[in-house]
Amino acid sequence: MRDIFQTDQGRVRQNNEDSGGIFINRDGHRLAIVADGMGGHRAGDVASNMTVSHLQRKWEETEGIHTADQAEAWLKASIVDVNKLLFNHAQNNPECEGMGTTLEAVIATENFTTIAHVGDSRCYILNEAGFQQLTDDHTLVNELVRNGQISKEDAQYHPRKNWILHALGTELDVKMDLKTIMFEEGDFLLLCSDGLSNKVTDLEMVEILQNEEPLERKAEILIKMANDNGGEDNITLIILEFNDVNERG
Repeated sequence: MRDIFQTDQGRVRQNNEDSGGIFINRDGHRLAIVADGMGGHRAGDVASNMTVSHLQRKWEETEGIHTADQAEAWLKASIVDVNKLLFNHAQNNPECEGMGTTLEAVIATENFTTIAHVGDSRCYILNEAGFQQLTDDHTLVNELVRNGQISKEDAQYHPRKNWILHALGTELDVKMDLKTIMFEEGDFLLLCSDGLSNKVTDLEMVEILQNEEPLERKAEILIKMANDNGGEDNITLIILEFNDVNERG
């Protein structure tokens, strides 16, 4: 498996509230994380950084996750823990009041891939069946689309497009989606914050993922496209490519 993580401040924001990374546990399995922080003066980066740091520490000490049920249980328990950590931090630090973060957290092994999702960051897969978004945005406009109240086209320009319904740290209880898929030879997973998905189309993502460039260059091109299309938000992405199980980089 090959992987790349990149993040960029974008062209408008004064600081980068996104965080993420790719971390290896004692069994050599990956945990890939994208977290898009929000709320308060510089509190968004506090929320996203605390989330990534907590999950990284816990994952790097973990071993013995060999089934999808074990992976889902680990993600659920770990996300509940980090949600309480963020919520209590915000309660005890007035400058962090209202802080929160989205989360895409993916455990990738040679046999399965398990995805945990909170908020409006996204996870996509490109495989022989095509290109598919694996996560549903936890946003007001997505609920309106699902209920048939507005069209997907209307959602693009809705004034409350960025109104997130679920995030880590904003409430004592957290709602998350968990899903396990088969990730096979030649497949790509793309995790990203909305700084990418709002600025680069699905067709453009597919074109970049399928080109002959190395992963690092694919990531650079995607970030450049988002910046060239405005770059109003921070841009973070992870690409995982399934090839030789023991290969990294």
